[in-house]
Amino acid sequence: MTAPHRDGLAPVTSRRGLFWVGGERVAGPGGTVPRGPMFVAWEAPAGEARPLPFVLVHGGGGQGTDYLVTPDGRPGWLARLVEAGYAGYVVDRPGHGRSPYHPDVLGPMGGPFPFEAGAGLFAPGDPAHTQWPGPGGVDDPALEAFMWGTGPMIADLAAAQALEADRLARLLDLVGPAVLVTHSAGAGCGWLAAQARPGQVAALVQIEPAGPPFAAIPGVGTLAWGLTAAPLRVDPPADDPAALRDGTPRRLVGLDGLPIAVVTGGASPFAAFDEEIVAFLRAHGCERAQRLHLPDVGVEGNGHGIMLERNSDAALRAILAWVEERVDQ
Repeated sequence: MTAPHRDGLAPVTSRRGLFWVGGERVAGPGGTVPRGPMFVAWEAPAGEARPLPFVLVHGGGGQGTDYLVTPDGRPGWLARLVEAGYAGYVVDRPGHGRSPYHPDVLGPMGGPFPFEAGAGLFAPGDPAHTQWPGPGGVDDPALEAFMWGTGPMIADLAAAQALEADRLARLLDLVGPAVLVTHSAGAGCGWLAAQARPGQVAALVQIEPAGPPFAAIPGVGTLAWGLTAAPLRVDPPADDPAALRDGTPRRLVGLDGLPIAVVTGGASPFAAFDEEIVAFLRAHGCERAQRLHLPDVGVEGNGHGIMLERNSDAALRAILAWVEERVDQ
């Protein structure tokens, strides 16, 4: 492997920075300590950016680096967004990456993410899954490059989603109207943040969101509220998630007017239930929710880690085309 600084990549001119979205101050053994800050890295074109920035939220036990570079060393979605004229904000959800985690502050950790689970989800070696940048399996170097950046999730999924949604809402307050993009188990905070700040979300793009509705996901938690473990806001109101199954027509407050894309890859097991998620959304007033199955727009062979795969650029172009057709900029 060549030293990265000697790899001959073209120089990049952009504006960039980083900051944390603050949390609360809570009592610790030796004094007051921070609780749940969220790290944010941003990048924008050197000149004027297009009006709507993108906010990119990683999945599961990953971190924002999922959008910075692919496992085989190509530029990630943040760089490609900047090339397309957009500003982008990439977060490390609280307790992940550069957002510190201590169980005395954020609660117990869930289990570590094993290579076997990573291979099954991202690099199974399925012949139909042609875009993963490695041979697949637990000894795949591309999988290893990805796995080094993974860590445990907060064990209480509902508490984690509520915390993450609060930090995302604060970020949206800062950056203004934006396109919110989430991945996998990061979907929960996306639904909730869009409800909390509907005027600040121009479109919601859910990449391979956790599901199907009401699923119990081993090692992660239960989507008691259909799409989330934390309570969703519905009208008529409901204090018990069981009410979402009682047949009463309800709308998802704040999501019902948004353009929403549920994006799946052609070789991903998540494509088996993406239509169920769209049906749930539409049954709850989200008439602008759509399935964006990548093979339907000519992007073939993707699994779960779409932003990490060989054709990540083509997948992003399909998403940008979907957004630009539906959102005034």
